[in-house]
Amino acid sequence: MSYESTLAYISSTKWQRSKPGLTRTQDLLRALGNPEKELKFVHVGGTNGKGSTCACLAAILQQAGYKTGLYTSPYINRFNERMQINGTEIPDDELERIVDIIRPHADAMADTPTEFEVITAVAMQYFRDNGCDVVVLEVGLGGELDSTNVIDPPACAVITAIGLDHTEFLGDTLPKIAATKAGIIKEGCPVAAYPADEDVIAVLRNRCDAVGASLSVTDPEEVVIHQVALEGCTFDYGELKDLFVPLAGSYQPMNASLAVNACCLLRERGWSISDANIREGLAKVQWPGRFEVLRRNPTFVLDGAHNPHGIKATVESLKAHFGDRKLTFVMGVMADKDVQNMIGMVVPLGEIFFTARPDNHRAMEADELAGLLRGLGAEAKPCAGIQAAVDAAIAHAGADGVVMALGSLYFSSDIRNAVAANAAKKD
Repeated sequence: MSYESTLAYISSTKWQRSKPGLTRTQDLLRALGNPEKELKFVHVGGTNGKGSTCACLAAILQQAGYKTGLYTSPYINRFNERMQINGTEIPDDELERIVDIIRPHADAMADTPTEFEVITAVAMQYFRDNGCDVVVLEVGLGGELDSTNVIDPPACAVITAIGLDHTEFLGDTLPKIAATKAGIIKEGCPVAAYPADEDVIAVLRNRCDAVGASLSVTDPEEVVIHQVALEGCTFDYGELKDLFVPLAGSYQPMNASLAVNACCLLRERGWSISDANIREGLAKVQWPGRFEVLRRNPTFVLDGAHNPHGIKATVESLKAHFGDRKLTFVMGVMADKDVQNMIGMVVPLGEIFFTARPDNHRAMEADELAGLLRGLGAEAKPCAGIQAAVDAAIAHAGADGVVMALGSLYFSSDIRNAVAANAAKKD
């Protein structure tokens, strides 16, 4: 198959559904000879910060000399971003080759796999075929019944910040969601967890006790933030002083510290990860779409926050960088999110909102989002598309202004392209 037909096959309508459970992934991987059983994993679940934490973990492990696979979702610019080895995306011809191997097995299954399950199988085959020493594996949805949870006990399990999202699948309280996320904790594995309320930590602790795992909650008092700048953050974590991560969000030092905590747990288990590896790895982290500065004059920031917990962290970052300054927003959201609470947090920061519909079947129409914003007293203008919204926002902000594009990872690529196209018009 060509690259285009390979992608078309992966995203074909017969896979387009969500069906919790592990049996389809297990059956597909069994047909491939169980490539996952030849790999070691750091398994990362949670609500927010998974991608950034995975990027930090992968950078540190690569710096320590391990051939490191990274599996994340969704992608920002190109599908191949979802599976990387030592920071390099899967080549087109490799993706084509592996899908050709998997296709007859997937097509023959009576209970056909979902799109995410097919992609997970592709990743496992790719990482095994290329001899990865370790794979940083991001959970897709939930934990216990997510298709990534077919693996044996990982070298380390990591639980990032937990918030209310996908409540129709995961539960309507934080402890219920935590119980689902805790499903990735398996017998005997060390667990690094983001700090949380005691009722959430109690759920994680109970799971650890039940399976004989050890829990290390990252201590926020050990994280001392020295500087939060658009170029990145400088902070201490315990005895590790003046660490730098080139990610701008004020929430990133905590995500990075969680990754460091996990690496320290691995080190206690015999992994060769030095303090220098941690320091140098963090300094090389790249993670697009998370409080990323796309241009200056005006300053244009892109953030993929897409639920109230994530928006809250983004609002804190905006205040840290820009104080009480009123900002120009570009917004596009998924209709199945808690939109009312999300926009309620950002309306006080906005001078004007330009709304656009992300290219996704779950997306809210621009008119509807603008109406909700106006209902909270904001000035909001729906636009015919993302390019129109970006152009209008940049023109409104002027050279000295700040534009914030917010609301969904699914429009990050289009925002990036629109910003580039706007700059090209000026050249």
